[in-house]
Amino acid sequence: MQEQIQAIRGMGDVLPPDSALWQHVEGTIRGVLLDYGYQEIRVPIVERTELFKRSIGEVTDIVEKEMYSFDDRNGMSITLRPEATAGIVRACMEHGLLRNQRQKFWSTGPMFRYEKPQKGRYRQFHQFDVEALGYSGPDIDAELIIMLARIWRLLRIEHVSLQINTLGTTESRVQYRADLTAYFRTRFDQLDEDSRRRLERNPLRILDSKNPDMQGLIADAPRLTQYLDAESEAHFNGLRALLDDAGVPYVVNPRLVRGLDYYGRTVFEWVTDRLGTQGAVCAGGRYDGLVEHLGGEPTPAIGFAIGLERLVELYALAGLGAPYRVPDVYVVAVGQAATRTAFRIAESLRDGAGALRVETNCGGGSFKSQMKRADRSGATVAVLLGEDEVASGTAVVKALRAEIEQTTVPMAGLADAIAVHLRARP
Repeated sequence: MQEQIQAIRGMGDVLPPDSALWQHVEGTIRGVLLDYGYQEIRVPIVERTELFKRSIGEVTDIVEKEMYSFDDRNGMSITLRPEATAGIVRACMEHGLLRNQRQKFWSTGPMFRYEKPQKGRYRQFHQFDVEALGYSGPDIDAELIIMLARIWRLLRIEHVSLQINTLGTTESRVQYRADLTAYFRTRFDQLDEDSRRRLERNPLRILDSKNPDMQGLIADAPRLTQYLDAESEAHFNGLRALLDDAGVPYVVNPRLVRGLDYYGRTVFEWVTDRLGTQGAVCAGGRYDGLVEHLGGEPTPAIGFAIGLERLVELYALAGLGAPYRVPDVYVVAVGQAATRTAFRIAESLRDGAGALRVETNCGGGSFKSQMKRADRSGATVAVLLGEDEVASGTAVVKALRAEIEQTTVPMAGLADAIAVHLRARP
């Protein structure tokens, strides 16, 4: 016997009934995005490796250690996408969607990073990615955050809180970066291994360290707010005023950063204390320099990504249950003539005014075994067909969730009889 093949480590399956949770969460997010005027864009899972090297940065952990990159048969280096923003920006540039235009897009699907699998962190993970391109003011920043607050409300998720910060512009960060580097260099012996590696390449990322032993050192470091240019400060104050007016609570976290130069001004995260160390459920921010960095015209842009694994887990922890869509009707058919008739009846019920969810028994079986399947399906009503019913043009309607006496009705009156049962269900 050959060895059984199992899923690749860090790439799990989503099975029923958990898949119903995913469908509900995804459907809720999708509905809100459409209500706010965002359109879906679908981009490839595989892109040229160069795209991510230029967008994420060659000296980042993602590019150096975590990307699934390989050469195709033509010798081109390609990569399974570790995030979606770069692909969306590439698509906008390639198809001329940015020149003198404003775009609001969303996309969803799997991302891939080769890192140590742990609770809330997987090698294949899923995101909802939202991008707004061509908007420069703080109003679009506020809209994205207010939209996220609505998503949490609709999902009845309470244990998330908003942290915001501003990074200023690339120019205003030059002196800050120099002073921050000097500060950490004088305390080099106190830095952990990751921070020492980041010191020369990306010192702002040290501020994002989760190492408890580093927090005192980080708390005493120079603060970016002391180096802000006036325009960035006005932008941030405008955002805060809009959030205050909308009643969205937040905390200004001066240590919330993004390490790449084309990120600037607004950054934000929604975090929770219910998922252990993996507390970030959603992260976003402005990347006004990315389009130009990739060879396009200067274009203001902002976006966010929701981690679906963490959000679904948070939804499940709230004890709200899976909105699993069970059938309204299960059709039991015993005998060849009844089996043939069952499909015609099921289709007519699906086509009717009630648009019923109907499951038809497949795989044969005795009347008793089919009734067990009908009960396990969760259906409210069973329609019973045998040779006698087919011959007389009737069907038996039996309630599965209520104490209602079963009835025999003509085929033409079947939908009305089922409707009576459905109105009476608990």
